[in-house]
Amino acid sequence: MNHLNVTVHGKVQGVNFRHYTREKAVALRIKGFVENRTDGTVYIEAEGTLAQLEEFVTWCGDGPARADVENVETSEGALKNYGSFEIRGFKD
Repeated sequence: MNHLNVTVHGKVQGVNFRHYTREKAVALRIKGFVENRTDGTVYIEAEGTLAQLEEFVTWCGDGPARADVENVETSEGALKNYGSFEIRGFKD
């Protein structure tokens, strides 16, 4: 298992990005969370295999139909062993 911190920039709030991110994560059996940030980005912590995470990050680069993703930043992190994938509210 691997852990990625993902920050998605662009028009990613107000377009159901978190909802569709959770759907994609559940379909790929990825654990973690997604939340909006006050700076207008969407932040994700995702845990899964390298193949699962690669497909997930590729999806994040497109996002749902109404999103306009400009950039996706990723960094590796320490495994937190999330039990599910959840949607969270705003975070600074």
